[in-house]
Amino acid sequence: MAERRVTRLQSRGASSSAEVAEPKEIVWGDYVKHDHLSEKNIMNAMLCVVVLIPSYVAVHYLYTECDPNAPPSYTTGNEDYACAIAIHEPILFANILFGVNITFGFWIIGLLQKSFWLIDPYWTLLPPLLGHLYQLHPKAETDPTRSSITIGLLWVWCGRLTYSYFRREDWKFGEREDWRYTKMAKENPRSWWLLSFFAVGLAQQPMLVGISLPAYTVHSSAEPFNNYDYLATFGCILGLTTAYFADNQLRAFMLANEARVEAGKPKVNLLNTGLWGYSRHPNYLGEQIWWWSFAAFACNLGFPIMLAGTAFNSCVLAAVTHMTEERMLTNWPEARAKIYRDYRKKTSALIPFFPI
Repeated sequence: MAERRVTRLQSRGASSSAEVAEPKEIVWGDYVKHDHLSEKNIMNAMLCVVVLIPSYVAVHYLYTECDPNAPPSYTTGNEDYACAIAIHEPILFANILFGVNITFGFWIIGLLQKSFWLIDPYWTLLPPLLGHLYQLHPKAETDPTRSSITIGLLWVWCGRLTYSYFRREDWKFGEREDWRYTKMAKENPRSWWLLSFFAVGLAQQPMLVGISLPAYTVHSSAEPFNNYDYLATFGCILGLTTAYFADNQLRAFMLANEARVEAGKPKVNLLNTGLWGYSRHPNYLGEQIWWWSFAAFACNLGFPIMLAGTAFNSCVLAAVTHMTEERMLTNWPEARAKIYRDYRKKTSALIPFFPI
């Protein structure tokens, strides 16, 4: 998206008079550049820090004040009802917190700011936070080794993606939202205020709560750490490593192209070396290996139903991959699009394979 132009004064001959260009109205999700020390960037950074405080307060109060040994009561007052859900229905409790604070709360913030950027940095933070929600539950029972490894892996995954996100955003908060939201907003200008609740707010809940469900299983069983856990751990590390190298190869390619432009040289049209020579989306491959390996912890404990969230996330990723490729082929110059079509014919979309 082209950067929004600043208002400028235009001279007219020898006259000292000038006219000010009318500012263009900002549409939903428009890229609006701001500096690191600008009021907007600082306020958005503060918003990131404080936005989940209502959930933190609710969890602390209910986990410390509710009696975990009391029988659940769903009819005798608001506090007893809240305790019954928090203590005896942890997955429902997680969904209520998510629904109120994130699905609804982030949606309201997005409407006020005319940008739904806030879910992007929190997409990486929420899974480990949900992991801690289950880990700190008053009735949690777990093997300490399995608990420490799974929570630690969640934070490693979070750290890698959070770093990649802010590096891509030039370490700024809220300059842009996901391009898919902007596209939907421009296609539905009159109804986007309502459609966004479902497309941006509600759509995140089954994905993020779903892929975090194995963390609930890990903290619902004290079965000792075993060989299957070692396999799941290896798979998680393999996925994280694959995504790490894929992201860094893409980053290096983009920086090299920027250097070529500065030197007056033409860009290289396509990254088809390294992992990208065997898969068109090796970063997505790493993510899938990671999440399915993480779900293996739940299968090992006898809860294959927890694979449902991972399967749903994989279906969404498949749709996103198709959308991303179609967007590139539509927006790129025809010569570059042709190169990518040839690349797509010869190179696997996800599973690595030698080019045809």
